[in-house]
Amino acid sequence: MDRIEELRVFMAVADARGFAQAARRLKISPAQATKLVARLEDRLHTRLLNRTTRNVSLTDSGRTLQARARGLVEEFDQLEKSVQETATPRGLLKISAPVSFGMQLGAVLLDFAKAYPEVELDVSVTDRIVNLVDEGFDAAIRAGTLVDSSLVARKLTTFRGVTIASPDYLKTHGTPRQPSDLERHDAILDLNRADPQSWIYGAGAKRAAVRVSGRLRFGNPYICVAAACASFGIAQEPAFAAADALRQGRVVALLKPYEPDPLTCYAVYPHARHLPSKVRVFVDFLSQRFAGEPEWHQGWS
Repeated sequence: MDRIEELRVFMAVADARGFAQAARRLKISPAQATKLVARLEDRLHTRLLNRTTRNVSLTDSGRTLQARARGLVEEFDQLEKSVQETATPRGLLKISAPVSFGMQLGAVLLDFAKAYPEVELDVSVTDRIVNLVDEGFDAAIRAGTLVDSSLVARKLTTFRGVTIASPDYLKTHGTPRQPSDLERHDAILDLNRADPQSWIYGAGAKRAAVRVSGRLRFGNPYICVAAACASFGIAQEPAFAAADALRQGRVVALLKPYEPDPLTCYAVYPHARHLPSKVRVFVDFLSQRFAGEPEWHQGWS
């Protein structure tokens, strides 16, 4: 610890080009600053600073030490800070979550806020893929295929994509038996998709897209489910949005043998040498809350 403090004082003196100015910045006495630098020079057996009555300048050895010592001290400070944070997570935690899945996060986020009162929670609910580093986010919730390899991803849960329609709609228009039958039906289009008219069915080599069409288009899966409940057509939506309607019998699940592979939901965060404890406990909290079979897959399938 003394050696780190010697380096810290030496760098402050070199930056300020004076002992008095450096001492004020570090909130120590000029005598203490002089003592620590002198002790460093004695241990290294070399002069690091040229001293005059008006100025302080670096020797060649001093410049060499300054260039390398700054990174060492900064790394030590970061390590010390991360250890301190481990004891009590605190500070601003900025999170991005998609609009649709954000509905499932509400209670979890409030429970997290209650469990960690010293963490200030700032949650942006948007379907835009934010740049975590450039926009100052600590973590984000994302689903599907992840393309940014610079991020660390922690699996949270999965959700099925279910095709649904109301009993009344099916009674009037018939029940599709295979995905291609959807071409003859009214589709309720979800504008959150990259291509709302392309519905995927099957898995692996049997994976295929079916082109659908319809007059209703919504940028929210819950509204699409409501439209299906009201017999406007057939929708394909994540199970977390459709589960309540399925349990209540307002809609039924169609084309189960052709259902695509479930999507995986992740918590992602930037690579960090020392992950802040506020991020670590947040990701751990989500992982624990979403562990096991998702509740939106239960009670109807």
